[in-house]
Amino acid sequence: MAEVMDAVWADPGGAVALPVAVGLPLLACGAVLLLRNRPHAREAASVGFGLALAGVVIGLWPVVEDGLRFELWSWLPGLSLAFALEPLGLLFASIAAVLWPVTTVYAAGYLRAAREPAHARFFAFFALAIASAMWIALSANLVTLLIGYELMTLATWPLVAHHGDDKARRGARTYVTVLLVTSLGLLLPAIVWTWVLAGTTDFRPDGILAGQAGSGVLTVLFALYLFGIGKAALMPVHRWLPAAMVAPTPVSALLHAVAVVKAGVFTVLKVTVYVFGLDTLRETGAAAPMTWVAAFTLVAAAVVAIRADNLKRRLAYSTVSQLANIVLAATLAHKVAAAGGALHMVTHAFGKITLFLCAGAIAVTAGKTRVSELDGLGRVMPWTFAAFATATVSIVGLPPTGGTWSKWLLVLGTAEADEMVPLVVLLAGSLLAMAYLMPIMVRAFLRPPPELPAHGEAPLVMTGPLTLTALGCVALFLGADALLDPLAATLELP
Repeated sequence: MAEVMDAVWADPGGAVALPVAVGLPLLACGAVLLLRNRPHAREAASVGFGLALAGVVIGLWPVVEDGLRFELWSWLPGLSLAFALEPLGLLFASIAAVLWPVTTVYAAGYLRAAREPAHARFFAFFALAIASAMWIALSANLVTLLIGYELMTLATWPLVAHHGDDKARRGARTYVTVLLVTSLGLLLPAIVWTWVLAGTTDFRPDGILAGQAGSGVLTVLFALYLFGIGKAALMPVHRWLPAAMVAPTPVSALLHAVAVVKAGVFTVLKVTVYVFGLDTLRETGAAAPMTWVAAFTLVAAAVVAIRADNLKRRLAYSTVSQLANIVLAATLAHKVAAAGGALHMVTHAFGKITLFLCAGAIAVTAGKTRVSELDGLGRVMPWTFAAFATATVSIVGLPPTGGTWSKWLLVLGTAEADEMVPLVVLLAGSLLAMAYLMPIMVRAFLRPPPELPAHGEAPLVMTGPLTLTALGCVALFLGADALLDPLAATLELP
């Protein structure tokens, strides 16, 4: 492994960096297990490997247009196990790589403060989940992607069941059942059908299904993909996500921001752009029925979030609604909307991880888990609630946060596609986001506490990471162009 790492640092743009990006989290998993009885060394190793991964992934941006490919195995023509570098995949890889070490630092503080058991097991499976995210992000074809997709489900299943009680086991059963049934029952047949039609499963910028089938077949196939990608949480296959809220808060952050749901919407965008092709979907109208499913999910999940008093449940349904923004953008088959969906994948990651990290800090420091219990806490935990407010502004889509640009591109692309109903739904979604997030700020800052709190701010090991991710929401307002420029060629943006 030392020789491989030397090659990466000597030539970070080389194709060997692709399997190394997958391998570093696997090494982290091994290191955690070896150091399982030495907590400080174990956590330092996790953070160290996380920083190394972030360095490798960020180092790939200057060469993202070089078309790097690393083939591990080939079975049949059009069927191989391979990694490849392209802008959309590198965007997802960057989310996971950058947020992994930040979440690890927070998790170390959270697990101690909450007196959670089995820390070594937690960090080991956390690393496996990141390895799966890298595998998915850098997949060169549908077969490779499916393997990583299933590995992620299996790696995160023990994290959802971490507490080990009946409630945790029930939530974990729902989680793994829904995700495996949808992927094996719908996504796998869709991939096989694609291979039969196109003779390949390799991703191509203009899609591989152009001219391979009529609009009826493509409509059914597109629906199979979108419902089969259960991690995107379209209704009615969304139940796994709120069920998984029985997990510790750092796991919720992993599910909603770093890996799982982002793997879902990334796969939707990848299939839309690189398998069907935006032009093919627009010309055939094959994605139109799924536009209505995404629109319904966006509104219905937001309504459930407004009514939820449990903070994590409210944030979970907020995620379902916000993911539907990205899926809706994909179904419009419009280049600007697709760019908005890709950027929203990033801005939502930073916003939602901040919200969940804040929820965890509130739970372990103040012992509050319900929205109705948060009166006056903003005065006692100013850093936590300032971060929560920043993330709220980004999720809603207001300046000076990155969510401004992703929501703007979503709206602009929908308007240019002349889709008025989806446009109204997107605008209504932002108003609904204000309705389920802004009351939390009103309670925390404007209402007096019912009694004088006996606690102060959360520990620095928790407030530090959530402050960094909140600052990331603001940084994305200033640096959105740097993320969009590499996508311009792929999506043929003006």
